[in-house]
Amino acid sequence: MKLLRFPAALAILAGVCAVYAAGHALAQNDPSVGTWKLNLAKSKYSPGPAPTSQTVTITAAGMGLKVSAKGVDSAGKPTGADYTVAPDGKDAPVTGNPAWDSTYMTRIDASTTELTRKKAGKVVQTARRAISADGKTMTTTTTGTNEKGEKVSNVAVYDRQ
Repeated sequence: MKLLRFPAALAILAGVCAVYAAGHALAQNDPSVGTWKLNLAKSKYSPGPAPTSQTVTITAAGMGLKVSAKGVDSAGKPTGADYTVAPDGKDAPVTGNPAWDSTYMTRIDASTTELTRKKAGKVVQTARRAISADGKTMTTTTTGTNEKGEKVSNVAVYDRQ
């Protein structure tokens, strides 16, 4: 086997760095990065009842996104989910949510992603997250089943904070 010469090895390393930097820049410039507050008047939850509040914080994390959702359900109990996911098709672990314990993300376009949520390896929900053209509204449309096995069809609308 022939060893790569220094310029060839340097070119390969530069290529790998460029791919990483491009992915990192995409995450940094993702329009979903920010803090979002649930707008109950514009949201629809089936089955209800809707949560009384929810705030989602999304930050860039390497080539992906770190998501932290905190809220209060209709009975006054705290809710949440925390995960870090990249658009690489790999499952990411989720903590804090009884309905799903892992997710993977697919990028649809610059302002739209789809999350496939799983519980014990089985797909239970799909959530499509879209950011408005003006960047002020995030809409998450979720279908599937909840932790009780009930059909879910939610449209959650968030305002950028």
